[in-house]
Amino acid sequence: MRGIESSAAPKKSVQVSYKEAFDADLHAGNLTNWQQEYDQTSRGGFHGAIVELPFDDLQVFKEVTSQALQQKCVVWPDSVWLGIPLSGQDEGRINGLSVREQHIMCRPGDCEFELTTPQDYELFGMVVKLPALMRMAKIHGLDLNWSELTEYGRLALPEKTLTDVRYVLSRSLNGHAVSSMPERLVHDLLMMALLEVLKTEQPAPADTQSYHHRKQVVDIARAFIHDHPDTPLTVTDLCEVASVSRRTLQYAFESILSISPIQYLRMSRLNGVRRKLMTAEEGAKVADIAAQWGFWHMSQFAKGYRQLFGELPSHTRAYSCC
Repeated sequence: MRGIESSAAPKKSVQVSYKEAFDADLHAGNLTNWQQEYDQTSRGGFHGAIVELPFDDLQVFKEVTSQALQQKCVVWPDSVWLGIPLSGQDEGRINGLSVREQHIMCRPGDCEFELTTPQDYELFGMVVKLPALMRMAKIHGLDLNWSELTEYGRLALPEKTLTDVRYVLSRSLNGHAVSSMPERLVHDLLMMALLEVLKTEQPAPADTQSYHHRKQVVDIARAFIHDHPDTPLTVTDLCEVASVSRRTLQYAFESILSISPIQYLRMSRLNGVRRKLMTAEEGAKVADIAAQWGFWHMSQFAKGYRQLFGELPSHTRAYSCC
């Protein structure tokens, strides 16, 4: 628990860190204390950056990614995460629910969730430990509605509240702007901004029951793809596994993941190859790794790999061995 500094105590300054990466999955590992796996789904070289401000009980960051991604994320236990997209961007998705201009995202710690983000995406994030949040809420007489915060994943905020909190976060992550401010003061300003968000939020659940069916179809198909990495699969296979028509499968994937089932199948496997290339022992052959992910025609595989990641698999292999 954070105590009040005495006048004689040293004023600890704010320490803002910056990390960048040129691989989506390496970038995913740059966020402190998160468990994440990123798959790139748009074509071209990747660049990601994270500006982070950590406290003992609070983490604030800004994440910038150049390519569209499918993200699997888990925040540290006994915490709550808020994701606040910057304004004027294409919509993303959390667990298949669209996140638009007026929305923010919210998930409890130690609970996996999935994000679908477009190209050139920027996101503010706040993670706070629950005891610290409850303490601040009690001090300021705020009764938090935990069922709304943790159930839906998507919350709606008034435009002014969103504008104000984005401004506070932007200033706090500007090292020059806060370098002369005591850490405790910056921390309390951020906690007050967080409470203001939670005070004005409104749940934004799925609009129709069909969402749950579409999400179930996608989950079944993805689990089958994951369990059979080296098996050549077709859309017909996925339709049979999920017990739906081709049209229903197509609509489910596009509405939940913003990508077709065949695109997802191919891109998830190409990302699997890349992840393996980045961690394989010296001497491992690209062809053997590709075969583990169902790619048997090396020329077609190499072409698809280069189109997606902007480099040949042999270049990734050479980079990982450096």
